[in-house]
Amino acid sequence: MAKPLTDSERRKQISVRGLAGLGDVAEVRKSFNRHLHFTLVKDRNVATPRDYFFALAHTVRDHLVGRWIRTQQHYYERDPKRIYYLSLEFYMGRTLQNTMVNLGLQNACDEAIYQLGLDLEELEEIEEDAGLGNGGLGRLAACFLDSMATLGLAAYGYGIRYEFGIFNQKIIDGWQVEEADDWLRYGNPWEKARPEYMLPVHFYGRVEHTAEGVRWLDTQVVLAMPYDTPVPGYKNNTVNTMRLWSAKAPNDFKLQDFNVGDYVQAVLDRNLAENISRVLYPNDNFFEGKELRLKQEYFVVAATLQDIIRRFKSSKFGCRDPVRTSFETFPDKVAIQLNDTHPALSIPELMRILVDVEKVDWDKAWEITKKTCAYTNHTVLPEALERWPVSLFEKLLPRHLDIIYAINQRHLDHVAALFPGDVDRLRRMSVIEEGDCKRINMAHLCVIGSHAVNGVARIHSEIVKQSVFKDFYELEPEKFQNKTNGITPRRWLLLCNPGLADILVERIGEGFVTDLSQLQKLLPLVNDEAFIRNVAQVKQENKLKFAALLEKEYKVKINPFSMFDVHVKRIHEYKRQLLNCLHIITLYNRIKKDPTKAFVPRTVMIGGKAAPGYHMAKMIIKLVTSIGSVVNHDPVVGDRLRVIFLENYRVSLAEKVIPAADLSQQISTAGTEASGTGNMKFMLNGALTIGTMDGANVEMAEEAGPENLFIFGLRVEEVEALDRKGYNAREYYERLPELRQAVDQISSGFFSPKDPECFKDVVNMLMHHDRFKVFADYEAYIQCQAQVDQLYQNSKEWTKKVIRNIACSGKFSSDRTITEYARDIWGVEPSDLQIPPPNIPKD
Repeated sequence: MAKPLTDSERRKQISVRGLAGLGDVAEVRKSFNRHLHFTLVKDRNVATPRDYFFALAHTVRDHLVGRWIRTQQHYYERDPKRIYYLSLEFYMGRTLQNTMVNLGLQNACDEAIYQLGLDLEELEEIEEDAGLGNGGLGRLAACFLDSMATLGLAAYGYGIRYEFGIFNQKIIDGWQVEEADDWLRYGNPWEKARPEYMLPVHFYGRVEHTAEGVRWLDTQVVLAMPYDTPVPGYKNNTVNTMRLWSAKAPNDFKLQDFNVGDYVQAVLDRNLAENISRVLYPNDNFFEGKELRLKQEYFVVAATLQDIIRRFKSSKFGCRDPVRTSFETFPDKVAIQLNDTHPALSIPELMRILVDVEKVDWDKAWEITKKTCAYTNHTVLPEALERWPVSLFEKLLPRHLDIIYAINQRHLDHVAALFPGDVDRLRRMSVIEEGDCKRINMAHLCVIGSHAVNGVARIHSEIVKQSVFKDFYELEPEKFQNKTNGITPRRWLLLCNPGLADILVERIGEGFVTDLSQLQKLLPLVNDEAFIRNVAQVKQENKLKFAALLEKEYKVKINPFSMFDVHVKRIHEYKRQLLNCLHIITLYNRIKKDPTKAFVPRTVMIGGKAAPGYHMAKMIIKLVTSIGSVVNHDPVVGDRLRVIFLENYRVSLAEKVIPAADLSQQISTAGTEASGTGNMKFMLNGALTIGTMDGANVEMAEEAGPENLFIFGLRVEEVEALDRKGYNAREYYERLPELRQAVDQISSGFFSPKDPECFKDVVNMLMHHDRFKVFADYEAYIQCQAQVDQLYQNSKEWTKKVIRNIACSGKFSSDRTITEYARDIWGVEPSDLQIPPPNIPKD
């Protein structure tokens, strides 16, 4: 087969990469050269590839700045309700290509860079990922920012500018090794420091009750320095802001030490304050109750709320003086969305400001707070729910502890009045959990202090109502909503899969880019021979390109005509990478048993990071790599089966592997994955899903028809029934010979001959305390995988299902999700108003 076109060669064809036309190529070249010569190279004669990248980034940024300023002016003049999305994570990935796509500049830049004898793709590869998130929750926040700008909402993302993001993963001798992610090492061309908006954040101290009110005294102060990053909408000239806070020690930090002469130590101790924004905690779906983490959570909340209130008070254009002195209208002008419980302290902090500082009476302040805040729940796993020791609050945030006690007392009085004598209900619904270590249940605080609570897929929102917050749902059912997650089609189709976007535009026009439901126009093409050929050809080109990347980066040769079976996400027991491992071993054993039989060739790719302290997750990575060592070096197997562990899985690698995937593995135990968004990315990019009825898989099957996915395994009700009966792994082990053989091989050291005991913990967990019931779904999974093989042999029928999936993926756009948040929770309407570009005078 012919080699795939590179993106540079594709540029020579009419392509979706430049829907706006070539634009002013000469202007881009001129700007690029100016940046290269005057802002970067200066006294050096030779420019490096990194110099070229920065010159291009600054060239593209020039196109953002005028729009950014104009957008903010527009908001000040119109004074709309502003949306504040608070998240401890924003997993942004790279910015250059996304900005070019959203500004319609990609073709002009591509052509200009080509004329200068450079390669755009090579420059794009130089950019560091902004990895300020762990996985789904942080990446969702990034997609939401894109959609909020595209929908013309006056929205702001607020978080922390971590100096070190999610660690870089190296695989050494099959084990994960973590390396610090020094992503700011070469500077960040997209951010703008705003020291003029630096704000103080207080910790520790004591509380004093006086006749004038309550005062929080003798605190330690840390300064929050904002860094702003522009967030462009898609071709609407709207540019919103993501503001990330960085911790700075005040200049009088520990000044008293100067008096005893230890000036040097006092300066060195500034690090203690600045550590707050040093590093992202690398846990996904796991609560780590460290003091530094609580400091991070309060730091972002305290700085953000001061900013929100400043903007509320003086939100007339050109005015720094407070205009609004009454907080009556606060909820009409401000919506705060809490992305999980990490920013839950917004609730007591807003109460503190209103009651202690602004002297609003308690009941009024509570009404304002509830109307302003809304809470998104992201997980039902008990180990993920934040429960902070009261003793830690007493030390770090004494005033907030008082406020939380007061909130809880009024809440329990209300519950007691409605359910007299029901002491157990009071215990279950309290924000304070009694016990050896008294704890604050942050999820309960969020539910009580918000006017809306939502899950992130229909099945998850039902579980939230029926189990996690059952008592709260009975109390206030009107609060609870569902908002099924989505992904931005700009990054997850236009940017990462230009070949597919091309053939879609050719058939149905460009409208789907901002209205993904228009993909339904593809349904009449399911039997169109030419379109089937085109879709299959794009997939094959993507596979050839990814195979070439694997060969270059990983030094592994794979069969580009094998089925690309991809399982990429954080490594976690509930996501069941172990079930995938058992399937690989089963396939391997079948090939060994009957080498002459025809097998559908497969390349199984598993990727993802394990939290550094999560022993079992690290063992799973070692198992995958160990299975790969055996399978990939067995001459009997040849290229019929390959196992690749994708090292350092991150946004920029996802953008390459997802368009190349044939099969998407979404195999969590039913009832554990809140939504998933990787599942949506694969669906949109033409992979078929093998999955359980969990998270958004349920709605994907509903949209495309269950016959167009490979659905297997226990449903939520069956999992619950099995829990009641008692799950016995040994029953399955005894009954299923292929399962027993696979487990025995792991156990005996077949895959770890140098260390036969290596996987004893994994086998012990699977046999004796597997919360996620891997063996219970093994048989159904293996049978379902056989159906996958069977269909894959019929390329045409496979591609028809692919087309149906793409055509039915419209629901899973983050534009749809954000439109629902806007209307149902924030009380604002999306706008398709085009702000005039900077070169056109305003009316």
